[in-house]
Amino acid sequence: MARRKAIDFEDFLPTMADKLGGEGLIGELCNGFQLLMDGDKGVITFESLKRNSALLGLQGLRDDELLIVVGRSSAT
Repeated sequence: MARRKAIDFEDFLPTMADKLGGEGLIGELCNGFQLLMDGDKGVITFESLKRNSALLGLQGLRDDELLIVVGRSSAT
């Protein structure tokens, strides 16, 4: 059986930019951030990501996987 290659966000970025335009893309990224962030802290925390993960279809991720997502975002 052939393995599927994982698709990263960066793979879709040029297509999204072409379809939405620069301002549209930034607006959508900001909307996504607003959905996932902790309103009191102004950042995406483990708790806020866990609470809102179903919005992204990530409700099946384990806590350790969510921690990796938060760790990656804070490292960039």
